[in-house]
Amino acid sequence: IVERHLPSKMATAAEEEANRPFAGLSDVSISEDIPVEGDISVPVGPSARRDDEFSTLDEPVKETVLRDLRAVGKKFVHVLYPKRSTALLRDWDLWGPLLLCVTLALLLQGGAADSDYQGGPQFAEVFVIVWFGSIIITINSKLLGGTISFFQSLCVLGYCILPLTVAMAVCRIVLVAGSGSVSFAVRLVVVTASFGWSTFASTAFLADSQPANRKALVVYPVFLFYFVIGWMVLTFSPSQ
Repeated sequence: IVERHLPSKMATAAEEEANRPFAGLSDVSISEDIPVEGDISVPVGPSARRDDEFSTLDEPVKETVLRDLRAVGKKFVHVLYPKRSTALLRDWDLWGPLLLCVTLALLLQGGAADSDYQGGPQFAEVFVIVWFGSIIITINSKLLGGTISFFQSLCVLGYCILPLTVAMAVCRIVLVAGSGSVSFAVRLVVVTASFGWSTFASTAFLADSQPANRKALVVYPVFLFYFVIGWMVLTFSPSQ
């Protein structure tokens, strides 16, 4: 009787062993003669040196600030000498536009309209006009099929405020001498030249990123944007 039941018990145990997950893996062994493949060593060749050159994690804060200031200065030069270039588009940043916006807002403070509470350009209003206008122009450019990114367009429009900011500084100096007709004529010439400069510089950078049959639809909002800023600069009068 024992001999009859022994084969059936062995068969049942074999079936349970086969039905267990990962059955048979416990009997697998790896020979020590098989080499382990892969390379986990740290590269120390020329490629590692190149990575260290572009790494700024260990860079002092002073060098980082100076490097960013040099980059902003180079973009200012591109705006002063506008030509078809991808410098502003390739290495875009918003430090320059922020600096110009703050400077322009500070120069527009202290006007006669501010002292009389007649709705003169307050600091926050200048920020809203500059940044909201830039965003609207950027969205319009993207809807018309522009190929540049959102922040690249903001960078170009912000940096091209530089001529109008310089014009505002010149107008403040001219207004120190007086506010007669001669002073207005000088300010009109300066602001008009700066307005044309800003418009031409921005279109020079943005022209190649727009479809050929829609460039006029992109340039028109840019024209209005810098015209509004130029009008604020021209109509500024210091408080008495």
